[in-house]
Amino acid sequence: MTSPLDGFERLTVKIGSALLVDRTTGALRKEWLASLVADLAGLKNQNRDIIVVSSGAVALGRRILNLKPGTLPLDRAQAAASVGQVALAQAWREAFGAHDITMGQILLTPNITEERRSFINARATMGTLLALGAIPVINENDSVATSEIRYGDNDRLSARVASMLGADCLVLLSDVDGLYTGIPGPDSSAEHLPRVKAITPEIEAMAGGSTSETARGGMVTKIEAAKIATQAGTAMIIARGTSRNPLSELAAGARHTFFTATQSPAAARKRWILGTLEVAGTIHVDTGAAKALFNGKSLLPIGVTRVSGEFSRGDAVSVKGPDDREIARGLASMNNNDANLAKGKKSEQVALMFGDMNRTELVHADNLVLVTPTEK
Repeated sequence: MTSPLDGFERLTVKIGSALLVDRTTGALRKEWLASLVADLAGLKNQNRDIIVVSSGAVALGRRILNLKPGTLPLDRAQAAASVGQVALAQAWREAFGAHDITMGQILLTPNITEERRSFINARATMGTLLALGAIPVINENDSVATSEIRYGDNDRLSARVASMLGADCLVLLSDVDGLYTGIPGPDSSAEHLPRVKAITPEIEAMAGGSTSETARGGMVTKIEAAKIATQAGTAMIIARGTSRNPLSELAAGARHTFFTATQSPAAARKRWILGTLEVAGTIHVDTGAAKALFNGKSLLPIGVTRVSGEFSRGDAVSVKGPDDREIARGLASMNNNDANLAKGKKSEQVALMFGDMNRTELVHADNLVLVTPTEK
């Protein structure tokens, strides 16, 4: 039997509060967490990139602060999140430490995945963590988020993170084992759907309310997450995570629902940069730089001959070769003023010029797409 996780090289795994925190006592389920991390360590040992999106900060914090059950006012929810984030990070650090794996905590707010300037910074940080062999553990920054400015649930947050990092699979571990045609139950005729090839209005209608007291969106937000993920080229799996070693159970054939990606992550990102973003400026490069780009390298200032237009960090720019033909598009790592100052200079000089700036590429390879005649 093949595992539904086979063939995926970069996995994002989302864990809900109901799995991580005991509903009755509010305490961390340490043995369950240890079993999950053992599964994640096994996947990492297969040379896969692992990203974790973890709920649980508010639930842990309210127990530490002895806050009463029930809905918390915003100020107390933020205080609980502040305390709980420390406890949550410590729990993940200890669990991964048992396998000699380093974790890094990332707290996100919606602007970070939705505004290109912040997007570039966050993506670079998490990408560097992965390159260094660490596992990013991500949560919404509930200590500062408000009801008006927040993701609202970690299902959609995990889909945004998966698409940001080009993950080819997102696994939502929950207290349900997938999508049903109706509300499942002993007396229900609802049928389990093992695979969803496209998210149609009929599929959306099957997403009922949550059956969990601790879940904030139930199946509705999971379907919305699936729409975000699959359109970005990320396959998605909904699987039950209540038992120990849930990913091992999934690999062994546990019931789940698999949502097929509409395209690859690379193709989705290419389409976004080429077809969606308005070009704000143009960067002209010499022959050497053009050749480097065709070999998959980043665009360095030393190969830049001219900069035109007004653009900010994160804006889309066109890259033109010596013959003035467009050869690539990408997201600028500098604004036009800094790019003009840096052009023609070596990376070491650029680093000295900008002091605390440690990324000296004008357009990083991860944010650059080559343009072929058929795409222009």
